[in-house]
Amino acid sequence: MAEAFRAHGFEGASLSIISKATGLGKGSLYNFFPGGKEEMLAAVLADIDQWFDRIIFTPLERAADPATAISAMMRDVEAYFHSGGRVCLVGWIGLGAARDPFALQVKGYFARWISALTHCLETARVPASAAGQLAEEAVAGIQGAIILSRALDDGGAFTRLVRHHQSCLLDATAAFGSATVIEL
Repeated sequence: MAEAFRAHGFEGASLSIISKATGLGKGSLYNFFPGGKEEMLAAVLADIDQWFDRIIFTPLERAADPATAISAMMRDVEAYFHSGGRVCLVGWIGLGAARDPFALQVKGYFARWISALTHCLETARVPASAAGQLAEEAVAGIQGAIILSRALDDGGAFTRLVRHHQSCLLDATAAFGSATVIEL
C-alpha cells in the first residue's frame, strides 16, 4: 500500500491501484480497512512512524555516542529513501490536499525527528539553540535532497547532500564535544 500511495498520492491511489499493489481484492481491502483509503493511509503512516521510531528517533534520543548515532541515522535514511529514489510519503502527504486528516501525524513525524536529533546533538554538548538549528537544517536538507534528486533524476545529489549534512552535524559534535567544561 505504501508504494501505491508513494507513486500515486492519496488522491491518485485508487482502490484498483491499491488492490493490484497488494494482491488483495477490493472486498478484502474494505474488510481489513472499513474506513477506506483514509484508514489504509493511516495504517501506512503508523507503519512508517514505527520504523522511524525504532531505527531513527529512539537511537538518537538514547545515544551514548552522538557521532555514531548521527552516522547511523544518515546511513539508515539513505537506505530507507533508496538514495533519493523513494518519495517521503509523510512529506508528500504534508504537501497535498489530503494533509488535513493526517496533520497531527505529519507534524509529529517531523517534530519528533528534529527533537530527537536536537537531543542527540545536545548530548554532545552542542548548545541548545545551535543544536535545534542544525537538526532543523538537516531534516529539511534530507527532505529537499529527496525532491532534488528525483527532479534531477540523480541519486548522487541525494547522497552528496546527505553527506554534507552529516559532516555539518559531526563537525558540531566534534567542536563542542571536545570542549573542556570549566566549573566555577
